[in-house]
Amino acid sequence: MEVRSKLLNSVEKCVDEALEGLVRSTGGLALLRGHRVVLRSDLENIKGKVALLSGGGSGHEPAHAGYIGRGMLSGAVAGAVFASPPPGSVLAAILTLWKGGASGVLLIVKNYTGDRLNFGIAVEQARLQGVQVDMVIVADDCAFAQPSKAGRRGLCGTVFIHKLAGALAEKGCPLDEIVAWVNKATKNIGTLGVSLSPCSVPGCLPSFQLPPGEMELGLGIHGEPGIKRSKVASADEVVKTIISHMTDSSNKSHLSLKSGDKVVLCVNNLGALSCLEIAVVSKAAVHCLEERGVLVVRVMSGSFMTSLEMAGMSLSLMKVDEEMLRLFDAKTTAPAWPNLSTTSVSGRNLFMEPAEKPAAASDKYHEGSLSSVIRLVLESVCKILLQRQEELNALDRAAGDGDCGSTHALLANAIQEWLQTSRIPGNLGQLLADLGLLVQERMGGSSGALYCLFLCAAAPYLKQNSDGAAWAKALHAGTEAMKRYGGAEPGDRTMLDALCPAVEELMKLSTAPPDGHMAILQAAVEKADLGAESTRSLTARAGRASYVASEHLTQPDPGAVAVAAILRAILQSLKAES
Repeated sequence: MEVRSKLLNSVEKCVDEALEGLVRSTGGLALLRGHRVVLRSDLENIKGKVALLSGGGSGHEPAHAGYIGRGMLSGAVAGAVFASPPPGSVLAAILTLWKGGASGVLLIVKNYTGDRLNFGIAVEQARLQGVQVDMVIVADDCAFAQPSKAGRRGLCGTVFIHKLAGALAEKGCPLDEIVAWVNKATKNIGTLGVSLSPCSVPGCLPSFQLPPGEMELGLGIHGEPGIKRSKVASADEVVKTIISHMTDSSNKSHLSLKSGDKVVLCVNNLGALSCLEIAVVSKAAVHCLEERGVLVVRVMSGSFMTSLEMAGMSLSLMKVDEEMLRLFDAKTTAPAWPNLSTTSVSGRNLFMEPAEKPAAASDKYHEGSLSSVIRLVLESVCKILLQRQEELNALDRAAGDGDCGSTHALLANAIQEWLQTSRIPGNLGQLLADLGLLVQERMGGSSGALYCLFLCAAAPYLKQNSDGAAWAKALHAGTEAMKRYGGAEPGDRTMLDALCPAVEELMKLSTAPPDGHMAILQAAVEKADLGAESTRSLTARAGRASYVASEHLTQPDPGAVAVAAILRAILQSLKAES
């Protein structure tokens, strides 16, 4: 093993610099000079109210300083990484809050020997100076079936206590009442976690070893041993294991949970899981609880009490009644507290129905005089694309992923299937709109997206008219949409190098008499062929080919060749028809 790299300035100063970073970036917080203590900067607003103080070793960010604000903590005392803070700093924080006008100070401490001792020393010293002070211990760990004399560890459930006690203090409740409330609430909280990797204190080796593909259940937030190692399982299986162990009545540390109970769920990222994984775990946890008949009224999902860069997560459950839920929902300015909805998670409809799709062309438009011509044109396009599939794939292998012919073949097959099962609308605008949807659903790739854009942007101009002027407007609109959304221009070695010269020629349709349209189309096809051929000497500046060195690109662009082939197929079928 080796010491892991971390993005720090120095091991010795990392805690102080992290605290300064939090305070500098968060209005409403201040550092107590000479101590690793963060306080509310508006202490005048706690006059006559109970102040709440928490803390512990660093490395669990955003705990605990992230929970300082109106409606939560008044201050937090930080130790070195994974080390309890010194009693002197705890005492300094207590006295600052007391002399700032607090009616009492409550210390919320996680159940670790070092924290109990050091915070306890400060409590006794503060009492000697006449401070109204008390301390509550949070021990929410559900890992050990037979806890040692040290008792259950304090874990992420502590954050629930910050919130409930903070709401009570903000209401003006006296110290003894808050203590009674907290002691009642702690009996209704349980936490259990799983880790897929160890973590390492800055400058040190990882705290333990976990072979690849294994996970450990019941780990502590400082890397203390858990209760079981096993192969990494699916998110659903891991969540089920955690909740089963947490609520197993043979486990002396269990949280009693029955059907009909209301709970708040906290899905806590221990540091290095992705947001994607945490969201999957959240879904699994809600589902698992609801299967047991438990009502999940709120869900917190994110990083709330971490263990440096440990890849793992913990689930915390708090059974609540209506009064506790009101306290949980009370507003707070603490920066790390999530902005949660007050709507119950369970019982809520997850889905809304999408807007109805536009009616099919066959419902709106009957086949018209152009339908037979359209069928011939589309059949001709499909035939040429299938014939040239391998050629297009070969061209694409030099510049892309070698599937240009295959994606065009998908389009050809989709159109052939559509021709067999659908009526062809005589309205050309509706035809282009239908083809655009077909391309979107069946073609795939960037070519499919570009063709879809072209067809959808062109379609509105042919809904009412299909004369030369309407075609010119439609083709211009389609090309402009491809350029606007695709980001390419002629000269970038893309399909536009064949399409744009052709469309430029086709713009002449707006003024040419009908008997001149075929000659214009013939000239447009020739320009498309020349444009496709010109891409041999162009440097790719858009699409996947732009990542390939230009000296390796000696063949024409496959997208441009495909466009030229489509236009030629249209021309040949129209000539044959006429």
